[in-house]
Amino acid sequence: MLSGKAKLAGVFGWPVGHSRSPKLHGFWIEQHRIDGAYVPLSVRPEDFAYALRALPRMGFAGANVTIPHKQTALALADHVEPLARRIGAVNTLVVREDGSIEGRNTDAFGFLENLRHAVPDFSAATGVSVVIGAGGAARAVAAALLDDGAPRVRLINRTRSRAVEVAEALGGPIEVVDWEDRAEALAGSNLLVNTTSLGMTGQPPLDLALDALPRDALVTDIVYVPLETPLLLQARLRGHRTVDGLGMLLHQARPGFLAWFGVMPAVTDELRRFVES
Repeated sequence: MLSGKAKLAGVFGWPVGHSRSPKLHGFWIEQHRIDGAYVPLSVRPEDFAYALRALPRMGFAGANVTIPHKQTALALADHVEPLARRIGAVNTLVVREDGSIEGRNTDAFGFLENLRHAVPDFSAATGVSVVIGAGGAARAVAAALLDDGAPRVRLINRTRSRAVEVAEALGGPIEVVDWEDRAEALAGSNLLVNTTSLGMTGQPPLDLALDALPRDALVTDIVYVPLETPLLLQARLRGHRTVDGLGMLLHQARPGFLAWFGVMPAVTDELRRFVES
């Protein structure tokens, strides 16, 4: 039950009605019997700066940030963690004791934790990773893989210039591969990641032949509607281990919940079923 001392957090977005974050954080709040609430914050882009500055004044501990505010949040936060600056986007805001606002990015954490939760022995250091896409999610995934010791990341995007921008921003052993060469680029890799919306419900599937992908390679997709995308189905039928994208959403939420409510929550099968329903 909420009291006058309840801890408050939420999610900024426009629109925000589709977000599963209120359901997810609400589950943890109830599970841990926390005097708190997590609410959707539907804010137009032109009003976002005012809304962000209002967080400490309204007693909020912080908020998540989703489309289209992630880059704006990076510019507006008083403090930005180095990883968020590398990725070029903020998805988590934390109000400090002095009322200043810190911007963080937990997508890299969520991506790796999802893989390790599903495949405990996974390590990016064991081979080449192939990442499809060059948006904000691709930046987070590539940064996570590099920080986990990947000897090389092959980055593939339909618009090559965007992939080059990501490679230059992140630095490190990133090889940009032309879209026409995407199938051949799978050779010798141990991980394939789709960070695009291709394969999402209502979108065309990712057009990618997996013939060159080693049979022991892991395949994951950050899309989670549907849970098994055409890419994951194709990979599973070839005998690959596959990891769906829902876990990334769940795991990326954990550090924010810890910062706002003081508890590091767990991702369980019960939670997955609840968020899926």
